[in-house]
Amino acid sequence: MRIGVRIGVDVGTVRIGVSRSDRDGILATPVETVRRGDGDLHRLLEIGAELESLEYIVGLPIALSGHETASTGDAKRFARQLAVASAVPVRLVDERLTTVSAHHALRQSGRTSKSSRSVVDQVAAVIILQHALDFERSSENPPGVVVDPHEGP
Repeated sequence: MRIGVRIGVDVGTVRIGVSRSDRDGILATPVETVRRGDGDLHRLLEIGAELESLEYIVGLPIALSGHETASTGDAKRFARQLAVASAVPVRLVDERLTTVSAHHALRQSGRTSKSSRSVVDQVAAVIILQHALDFERSSENPPGVVVDPHEGP
């Protein structure tokens, strides 16, 4: 298992959930929710620099059928922008059902949909990152696919 903090990213149309791992890559925890729009990339880069991150793990929303959706393209574009701006690698990992799992976990903890709105993106980012950490630990390979900052749109 590689040593270093990873930043988990759940890209939404309105908000971006952000999580982080510990240095040993064992546990993912929530960091914050970033409003999508002006300054969002800058804030993610600040978080990565503050935590001296090894890499960013960006969730790639794929339909249950395995096909790409409009959200898939949006996440790929965002991940590429992050890769171009970042000094560390950006990886895309399959995130099927993470938002559904996040809503379920919050309901199980007694939170209503309205009270969950501010943290559901962070919980989704935690789930994305924790799956990536678990994959790396069990396979001894880094998760997902590295985004090439020099590749087309």
